[in-house]
Amino acid sequence: MQIQRSRERIAVDIPIVVTTVLDSLEGVIVDLSEGGAQVVGCTLPARSQCQIDLDGYVVFGTVRWSEVDRMGIRFPYELSDGPLYERLEMARAAQRVPVAFQPRPAQQPGGFGSHAPSPLGGGGFGRRTG
Repeated sequence: MQIQRSRERIAVDIPIVVTTVLDSLEGVIVDLSEGGAQVVGCTLPARSQCQIDLDGYVVFGTVRWSEVDRMGIRFPYELSDGPLYERLEMARAAQRVPVAFQPRPAQQPGGFGSHAPSPLGGGGFGRRTG
């Protein structure tokens, strides 16, 4: 049976510790989904088993790809609780926040919507004046 994984990656900035049997490395998660994370600042060989430590909470993973200073980690089970999942939900909510209303600046003479001729010529959006 194939597990359906979320592909929506959300940009985040979460300092973490990546731990293996032999090493402990500091890194930063820069994008995150329920199914995995991209970590920068450290690297492990592809197919390495590791755990991500955040605030005393551990998420296990497997390195899927690795470059000089970053790697992609896939989680065996989708995130559904814990501090990492909470950070993901907060980042998603921040993306959905609507932009606050901002009033338009006062119209300048000759600008769009003005009937006065502009000193630079033109009356806005191809409208001919004069």
